[in-house]
Amino acid sequence: MSKLTSENASSQAFIPLMQELAGAYQAFSLYDAEGLRKSGSGLTPSQARVIFTIGGTEGMTCKDIGDITLITKGTLTGVIDRLEEKGLVERWSVEGDGRKTIVALTRRGARIYDREFPRHVEFLKSKFDKLGAGDRKQATELLQKIRGLF
Repeated sequence: MSKLTSENASSQAFIPLMQELAGAYQAFSLYDAEGLRKSGSGLTPSQARVIFTIGGTEGMTCKDIGDITLITKGTLTGVIDRLEEKGLVERWSVEGDGRKTIVALTRRGARIYDREFPRHVEFLKSKFDKLGAGDRKQATELLQKIRGLF
């Protein structure tokens, strides 16, 4: 096997897959954000991910929210701060473990979740419905396999 150099690195067989994966993520992110803008919810994509993640629960730790949303700890703190300022979430420390914080929707946050989550799922559904069930299953399995590589 020859050593990779700046001249031959771009010819690696996985490069087209990497480019398509990055392009698909970027296209999805733009479409996802467009749906939130059109809804008039006033939520940013990160704020919506937090609301949609903790909606329907009694609250979650910041760690669990970060693990599910893939929002980094530092960014998540700011997102939760802004949601708290809007009156959509509340947080409290777990008794006996001051390092653990639970974040839950307020009543107002729950109303936003009840209205916006189904609306946003419907917005995304219109695109994903263009794939057949078999294609969705195959894509899911392949993306899980790729994620597992890392």
